[in-house]
Amino acid sequence: MQAEAYTTLMALGEADSTTRQRRQLGEQAIAHATRGEWEEAVETNRELLELGPDIDAYNRLGKALAELNKPTEALEAYEQALERDATNRIAQRNAERLRLLIAGAKPNKNGKGRADKAPATLFIEEMGKTGRARLINLAAPRVLAPLSPGDAVDLVVEGDELEAHVGKSTIGTVEPRIAARLLKLIAGGNRYEAAITTLHEAGSDLTIIIREVFTHPANFGKVSFPTVSQGGAGVRPYMKGSALRYDDEDEVEEADEDSEEVEELDTTLPEYSGEPELEEELVEEP
Repeated sequence: MQAEAYTTLMALGEADSTTRQRRQLGEQAIAHATRGEWEEAVETNRELLELGPDIDAYNRLGKALAELNKPTEALEAYEQALERDATNRIAQRNAERLRLLIAGAKPNKNGKGRADKAPATLFIEEMGKTGRARLINLAAPRVLAPLSPGDAVDLVVEGDELEAHVGKSTIGTVEPRIAARLLKLIAGGNRYEAAITTLHEAGSDLTIIIREVFTHPANFGKVSFPTVSQGGAGVRPYMKGSALRYDDEDEVEEADEDSEEVEELDTTLPEYSGEPELEEELVEEP
């Protein structure tokens, strides 16, 4: 009996030690990601996964690999998360977009690769910095026909409009409710990258993802894609939730304050709603 009790105590001690180790590695992985130390984040998350499957760790690993422009490896990490929880929304969205990116980057039948594909990092959610916009005044079908999801888009200011260009062709203009905000931020020094996310074969609808890649000091505290608040409609973020799974209430309150700071940038315009079911999952980024 004493031997059995001793064995049980040893097993409990080992389990408790493993739990502490997993928690410490998880905290380290989040800290690395918060500081943009993506190589270290990959190593730490993989070390954590050696202790056993962990959906959050797979999602963090996917984000870190995507930030290092390794879309195939990032997709594998998100698919590992989906194998363990097929309903995980973070893994679902990022895996879907990475598949589109990888498919668009494959060589054509003539053996020539497609040029000017967007980096994988552009397709990864980042609260407040990433948003989705519908294009209007679309170009002729013959201009849109060669395009595919994942193609890089240049945003060009033309008067009071924000045009979307692919190569030398203008493919459309960003819908006014989002363009009005971005034009003011661009005038203040911000810079953005964009890429095609959805394109109907008939050329009747084209959507792009836009990501803030440089924030000018003059625009400090002004969010490019604020969340929707009770006081009025804002610009819809591209994706909700964070691969880092931050749920701290103080951080959510800070996000609301940020949204209020940019009210002068015309947040009262009606929002474009393409995916209403996502509104319930807003989570602040670090």
